[in-house]
Amino acid sequence: MKKLLSILVSILFALSISGMAFAQAAKEAAPADKPKAEEKAEKKEKKAKKEKKAKAAKAEEKKAEEKKAEEKK
Repeated sequence: MKKLLSILVSILFALSISGMAFAQAAKEAAPADKPKAEEKAEKKEKKAKKEKKAKAAKAEEKKAEEKKAEEKK
């Protein structure tokens, strides 16, 4: 009976240790997903900055055209 109980306890111990190892591996793999989301956010920010620059350039062109039109008058 003692041998059977010791075998059962050792099996449970081995399973718990292996379960902890898999849990730690899963935690280490999870941060790999975050950079993808960060990259997407950075791309959106860059795109927004480009759009703002394009709008500013168009606004400057309109101002320049208006000044030219005023000078011609």
